[in-house]
Amino acid sequence: MNTRRSRTYQDTITQEFAFLKATAKLEDLFAKGLDLPASAGMVVPLAKLHADDPDLPGEIAAWNAAGSSPLPGAATEPAAAKAWFESLLAAADRLGFLVLDKHGRRTGIIAFTRGFGDNLELELGVVAGHSGLAEAVNAVCRWAANTLWPECIIVRAGAPSEFLTGAGFFLGERGTLVFRPGAGKAGQTTILTAGPSISAREASYAHQATKYGWNHQWNRYLAAFEKQCAEYIGVPHAIATSSCTGALHIALAALGIGPGDEVIVPDTTWVATANAVLYVGATPVFADIDLDSWCLDPASFEAQITSRTKAVMPVHLYGHPCDMDPILAIARQHGLFVVEDAAPSIGAEYKGRRTGSFGDFACFSFQGAKLAVTGEGGMLLTRDPKLHEKAYSIWDQGRKPGTFWIQSNGVKYKMANPLAAIGLGQLERNDAMVEAKRRVFSWYAEGLAGVPHIVLNREQSWARSIYWMSSLRLDEAAPATRDELRDQLRKRNVDTRSVFPAISQYPIWPLKQSPAPVARRVGDQAINLPSGVCLTRDEVDYVCCCIRQVLAGKAA
Repeated sequence: MNTRRSRTYQDTITQEFAFLKATAKLEDLFAKGLDLPASAGMVVPLAKLHADDPDLPGEIAAWNAAGSSPLPGAATEPAAAKAWFESLLAAADRLGFLVLDKHGRRTGIIAFTRGFGDNLELELGVVAGHSGLAEAVNAVCRWAANTLWPECIIVRAGAPSEFLTGAGFFLGERGTLVFRPGAGKAGQTTILTAGPSISAREASYAHQATKYGWNHQWNRYLAAFEKQCAEYIGVPHAIATSSCTGALHIALAALGIGPGDEVIVPDTTWVATANAVLYVGATPVFADIDLDSWCLDPASFEAQITSRTKAVMPVHLYGHPCDMDPILAIARQHGLFVVEDAAPSIGAEYKGRRTGSFGDFACFSFQGAKLAVTGEGGMLLTRDPKLHEKAYSIWDQGRKPGTFWIQSNGVKYKMANPLAAIGLGQLERNDAMVEAKRRVFSWYAEGLAGVPHIVLNREQSWARSIYWMSSLRLDEAAPATRDELRDQLRKRNVDTRSVFPAISQYPIWPLKQSPAPVARRVGDQAINLPSGVCLTRDEVDYVCCCIRQVLAGKAA
């Protein structure tokens, strides 16, 4: 078992269970609940709020005594039920939920009774209450699968009952029942390329920010998000922005880059990287990428340097870090600024150090398709207090801090407090989401092993990718073109994205360049596979099967 993944999983269980069990207000309880659309009911966590409820122990005892559930607990007397409930609150790896009907009446209880099991198993140990709990069990297990990412959710029972199979459980190899979200349904609807994991944490923070985040609390979550992001990356200063594009613009402006200057960017990236150079009146110059990492090739970067070059913007593409040591050495040798476009790489590491901690500035994106999301949003980070001061003034319309005096030209790329609340919740869960993304890639690596003409975009020996996008490149001898493969996958309800084309080909740039050869090759031959953080193993297996079918069919 991967030690880092195991440690992250246990930390996630501990933190998320404690967060839910600490709930002490009714409005927050409902903000952390799970909807049950079919019954119009809800599932809410058993929490501190319920500790002094005089009626709950009797209700739990009555549900257990009725024997109407497939997993009746032993606590059939109120005193025993109260002791069981108290032990549930105290245990780091146990968590219960109350099932409510559409009128808010309590109708049952569901509990995970062992979270630190062998092989990262999460055990569902208690289900009791009135009939019709299958929807609630399914909702709770889907929540756990998409926010905790255990290897499996099990029930230690005999033959599968109609109740549990209706809730999504199947008989496993060891005689246990195993929950498989969406089992047998992969491909019935479109499997999307991206998609976030939103938990009760983000919902609770956003509720608080929306209801109370005004006047004296207008920046409560903004300040917390900036502080935690700076600490997470390992730099002292962070400014939350409305987008990564805006953060890049501010960074270049704070560095004094403008008309007559050149900034080197990789030829494979989203257009925003080079657009930010245009925003300050400078000229983007395109360098090639490395075929293995798809990130900036240091040798090509150095070859593009002229007397007008002022900065380089390495892009940690699709969550894979750039080879920063040679890039930094070249930049130092030529006196160039380094602005990391770390947009899709929150949590990625280069030689044990997180992306975003290397450059004069670094910029992240929290757009809705990224790993950590706020819908739209970004973050600008720096180690340099003077650069932070300049960037902050530009970000605040050029204002002199603490006054309404405008001391320079500025912009308004500010993040809203409710979006920062979502971002804070996402960042607090980011390590677990990174492990989920890496697990998705490992499924692809296993499912596509031995398939000819496919080269997966794997992390290099010096990198730890977050695999924001699991991607592949077809070689020149492949029986299908990249676009033919995408078309056939689309017919099978598999969404994919073309890797960015070599962006030097766009007609908008003031300096005309031929596309860099490797960038063009990758742009013509590579795709991003479905990579949502909540993808199931069945969905990934289905995608792999479809790729095998398409390539085998074309070869035949």
